Amino acid sequence: MKRPIKKIAVLGSGVMGSRIACHFAGIGVQVLLLDIVPKDLAADAKPVQRNKIVNDALTTSIKSNPSPVYHKDVIKKITTGNFDDNMKDIAGCDWIIEVVVERLDIKKTVYEKVEQFRKPGTLITSNTSGIPIHMLSEGRSDDFKKHFCGTHFFNPPRYLRLLEIIPTPDTDPAIVDFLMHYGDLYLGKTTVLCKDTPAFIANRIGVYGIMAIFGLVDKMELTIDEVDALTGPIIGRPKSATFRTADVVGIDTLVKVAKGVYDNCPDDEARGSFNIPGWLNKMVENNWLGDKTGQGFFKKTKGGGGEKEILTLNLKTLEYETRKKPKFATVETAKPIDDLSQRLKMLVAGQDKAGEFYRHFHYGLFSYISHRIPGISDEIYRVDDAMMAGFGWEIGAFESWDTLGVARMMEGMKAAGYKVASWVEEMIAAGNKSFYKVEGGKKYSYDPASKAYKPLPGGDTFIVMSNYQDKLVWKNGSCKLYDLGDEVLGLQWFTKMGSIGGDVLSGIQTSIDKAEKSYKGLVIANEGANFSAGANVGMIFMLAIDQEYDELDMAIRLFQDTMMRARYSSVPVVTAPHGLALGGACELSLHSDKVCPTAETYTGLVELGVGLIPGGGGTKEFVLRASDEMHEDEPETITLKNRFLNIATAKVATSAFEGFDIGVYRKGLDEVVLNQARRIAEAKRSVIEIADSGYTAPVQRKDVKVLGRSALGALYAGINGMWRAGYATDHDVVVAKKLAYVMCGGDLSEPALVSEQYLLDLEREAFLSLCGEKKTLERIQSVLKGGKPVRN
Repeated sequence: MKRPIKKIAVLGSGVMGSRIACHFAGIGVQVLLLDIVPKDLAADAKPVQRNKIVNDALTTSIKSNPSPVYHKDVIKKITTGNFDDNMKDIAGCDWIIEVVVERLDIKKTVYEKVEQFRKPGTLITSNTSGIPIHMLSEGRSDDFKKHFCGTHFFNPPRYLRLLEIIPTPDTDPAIVDFLMHYGDLYLGKTTVLCKDTPAFIANRIGVYGIMAIFGLVDKMELTIDEVDALTGPIIGRPKSATFRTADVVGIDTLVKVAKGVYDNCPDDEARGSFNIPGWLNKMVENNWLGDKTGQGFFKKTKGGGGEKEILTLNLKTLEYETRKKPKFATVETAKPIDDLSQRLKMLVAGQDKAGEFYRHFHYGLFSYISHRIPGISDEIYRVDDAMMAGFGWEIGAFESWDTLGVARMMEGMKAAGYKVASWVEEMIAAGNKSFYKVEGGKKYSYDPASKAYKPLPGGDTFIVMSNYQDKLVWKNGSCKLYDLGDEVLGLQWFTKMGSIGGDVLSGIQTSIDKAEKSYKGLVIANEGANFSAGANVGMIFMLAIDQEYDELDMAIRLFQDTMMRARYSSVPVVTAPHGLALGGACELSLHSDKVCPTAETYTGLVELGVGLIPGGGGTKEFVLRASDEMHEDEPETITLKNRFLNIATAKVATSAFEGFDIGVYRKGLDEVVLNQARRIAEAKRSVIEIADSGYTAPVQRKDVKVLGRSALGALYAGINGMWRAGYATDHDVVVAKKLAYVMCGGDLSEPALVSEQYLLDLEREAFLSLCGEKKTLERIQSVLKGGKPVRN
């Protein structure tokens, strides 16, 4: 359906409304944000007074942390107003999103005003999280109903990727298809089609999970600290785990959703789980609602010495106590295991209190999701998509069941008194052992209605390299190289935090060799939580401590050679970073033919933070780019100074869009991908496009302009000024001067043209000299211990 979205209206500027407005502005859409006029204003009140509510809400949103926008300039795309004076302006909008208070009567009043000014054919959707969608459109015109749908964003909209699409029986199917596609491609969302049932999909399953855990707390006499230690990253869930999540979401909100399910789902076999425990009711009565009221399950306070302290609520006494760090044998044994699937198996098999908790926790969850099909969704993959995108789970509920063994867990569930939906038993009886399977690089999910496996939608749009195990071309201890089809190779690695060490560098070199022989090009990406936090600083630290400087020199040369191999290969190399892309990972991006970062990519050359300079070609590349950016109409030192400051301050872009500002990504060449799930497919498309346009290997540069002493003196003066003002330590000065020396091309008497290799040699020499600095080693050691670099 061709339906351009140039301008939208967001009705309601609360926490969700203002953030939804920011997200649309972030993708380049003009936004009209409206809210009510303050009460008791004079008739002749000025617009600034009449728009106080909406303007204050937007200002609060913009100042919030984390930021709701990809780039500060997008705010210019948002126009504010009020329902009385500016509702008429929605006539010029292509999409109207209602985000007012969760009361049916108020929403219907707003819709009556909308009908007066809305242009026929305009999309009209609601962000309600609890009111049945079909009730909202009752009494409206046929055109309104045809174009009306639920669009449930999750807070914060920029960061939580779930967008639930909930049609009514009157919604035009073409509108549903459009919203599913637009949310995916333009908003960067995982769009999940939901049935119009209480709490839809994510909140129905997610709140059940929390309430079921509350039940286990009472049954197993667990503490808040114990539960959060058991239900966080150790099982592939966010750090906020259970109780911290409740505090962030709002305990009143949690109770409201739980009561809504209890009241509106009389046939839910686990309805009793949604009963509110006495201690939870007491917390609501006390207004202990979490972050919004300053205390909930946790409370921030100050200790005797004035230091910040977080207290935990004792659910038996309802008094706050000092946090305790619980230890469980099963958890301690499983912690070192990086593979989540293997870790889950070990946790569920545990013979201590933790193991018992995990078994009951998963038995209850698996029983519940089995009975929700087909009630809340006909397809099982939609449930998993919703939980991963909306609640931050690493793997979905049905996928977890697959991991632990469907038949084996079903036997345990029955023995423990948990019921399993009949369709699961029929699936197993028919010889189907899992909910998902992978064949020919495609993932399939079991369809209970047809009793057969069907491919997940998206096809080649969503490439998951791990699904290409049958097309494995090469591997080593850390990397795997796949044939992605259409003569394109895909490389990924599996190190902790995506760190880049010898195995990964070897993997990059080997992948380029193979691509040059038989393929059009290479995509470099991975499927961990982050692309890469950079070079393996642990290896650097050990070599420096042992004073193995020849080996360290070889390691740095290998890194530089690998980056240059990527730059000057005879086939295009395209990287697709996401999450952290720091240090060495940033250097890899700098040397790629094209970068397709996801919007949520945080990149930068951060080596100065540990007392080093970028040594894998990053410093060289910034000098080269500064040389290309120098213009006759401005001092040459300005461009170089800006590049120098980005490295010297270890500047990190807080989005891919900011990556252009700090000079990592190139305007007109590198391309931001809004939907993280599309990044690899987009990178593959780019490889084919570049190769088919007649790609020729570039030639190493010998014309890089460096400024020598003229710029070096200016940079030294600035460094000394920072030191005198107390912004830089003695060691900061040492490192910054080394960086300045390299970026100016050394102590040259006048500007000169030099080669890339000349700069790489300077860069490597400076890096090696800093590895011998005691203060640098102290900083690296601090990072390796899990802390921030010490300022020494």
